Amino acid sequence: MNDWVYIITGFIVAYLLGSIPTAVWVGKWFYGKDIRNEGSGNAGATNTIRILGVKAGIPVILVDVFKGYLAVYLMHYFTPDSFSVETAVYLQIVAGFIAVIGHALPVFAGFRGGKGVGTLLGVGIALYPVAVWFPVAIFAFVFLLTGYVSLGSILATAAFPFIVIFFMHETNPGLIVLSIAAPLLILWTHRKNIQRMLSGTENRFRFRQKK
Repeated sequence: MNDWVYIITGFIVAYLLGSIPTAVWVGKWFYGKDIRNEGSGNAGATNTIRILGVKAGIPVILVDVFKGYLAVYLMHYFTPDSFSVETAVYLQIVAGFIAVIGHALPVFAGFRGGKGVGTLLGVGIALYPVAVWFPVAIFAFVFLLTGYVSLGSILATAAFPFIVIFFMHETNPGLIVLSIAAPLLILWTHRKNIQRMLSGTENRFRFRQKK
């Protein structure tokens, strides 16, 4: 029973970390704006840069990535020593997933959060320290080619399972399942972007500095 108290505590910590609404707080504290009421309405780095500028967006993306990484890392301290390495990895996977949910549904911001790409990247860095950089490269290529952040995010995560399974030869079932679940989650959080792309109304990203 005590083991589960530690584990559940770790999951709660992961959710609270994910719930840190970086874009919302940066917008309100330093610019007097709720980023969710402007632009795409998304509480993430892309909308922050679009509305408030690169200077505001950089700390948003850094914190969003770090909180995903930290949620996974801290789960080490909430996993009983008697658990196997494989079980510990499963718990880290769950903690990472919970952190992404926290980002999308943050308790500190009325459950109106972002799409979870940055936080998911942080989880990926913690669990797939090598494989994760391949989809990052794909995202950068697609974004620079098309100007669509949403398309870059979707294609990058869609390629991730193939990279993990066929190129990195991952054998841990939990890590394989997570690599497949990640693009499904991104597709769900980007469903409105997909509709706009199909209708030709999705905005291309443009860097714009704001004072």
